[in-house]
Amino acid sequence: MKRIAILTSGGDAPGMNACIRAAVRGAIYYEAEVYGINQGYQGLIENDMFRMYSHSVSNILQHGGTILKSARSEEFKTKEGRKKAYENLKEREITGMVAIGGDGTFTGAHIFYEEFGIPIVGVPGTIDNDIYGTDKTIGFDTAVNTTLDAIDKIRDTADSHGRIFFIEVMGRDSGYIAIQSAIGGGAESVILPEKESTPDDIVNHLRDGMRRDKSFSIVVVAERDVPGYAVELAKKVSEVITNKDIRVTILGHIQRGGSPTSTDRTLASRLGLGAVEGLIDGKTNQMVGIINDKIVYTSLHDAITKTKPLNPDLIRAMKILSM
Repeated sequence: MKRIAILTSGGDAPGMNACIRAAVRGAIYYEAEVYGINQGYQGLIENDMFRMYSHSVSNILQHGGTILKSARSEEFKTKEGRKKAYENLKEREITGMVAIGGDGTFTGAHIFYEEFGIPIVGVPGTIDNDIYGTDKTIGFDTAVNTTLDAIDKIRDTADSHGRIFFIEVMGRDSGYIAIQSAIGGGAESVILPEKESTPDDIVNHLRDGMRRDKSFSIVVVAERDVPGYAVELAKKVSEVITNKDIRVTILGHIQRGGSPTSTDRTLASRLGLGAVEGLIDGKTNQMVGIINDKIVYTSLHDAITKTKPLNPDLIRAMKILSM
């Protein structure tokens, strides 16, 4: 591994910069040159790369977002686009690549490797925590803490006015943010993609709470394909529960930003270094992760095709603690 390229792709996640820093300095430690790719796969196609040094990643550990930027690339989904990307890597004599992102990033990396054989190790960077092969993904812990901060503030006004608040969080296909923020925020109910709930279920649960003299309630809702699912649910519930003021807060992209937590900084640093060391050890078409506090490698095929189930203990705890 004489030259390694690094890119971030898909949705940004707090801790990506810490991961970039670790990958750059890890590569330099092992005497490899490092190139940063701007704008993800689109930058790879456009040959938008630059040499990186140890000082290139100074003072970025604490910042959210990604210094390499991120973009969706329709062109990379075509064989012609991927061929351009390969030719750019070949021209610069780059012999390995670190791809930081989520499911879409890994799908592109897997196809790219199968077509052109460029050694690639993926790093799971997504706030949704929905990638198979790792206990946590970069950005998840920060997103949950950001959500909890919002829930705590909304709880104050909900209590003051005796309101029911529906709080929509990110997690279109995965309920990890929703379940952990619901438990940590003391919510009365949580709506998850993995567990079907009807408006009647929500109404019954809220009425049970009112019978136990609960003056206000918090319902955490995982978003669906289109933001605003919580608005739809709240409207249906308000048609039945007419004696309570019902409000909706959609947290949206606020969950993606902010300074990464200590947990995310450490996780990202270990994974960034692990990706480089994986490449040096000859691993390719794999993703680096951490399971039971140990670095592990999973094939990109498994990472993108296998489902990471929601921990049933979290659902059980939520049911008991929301009484």
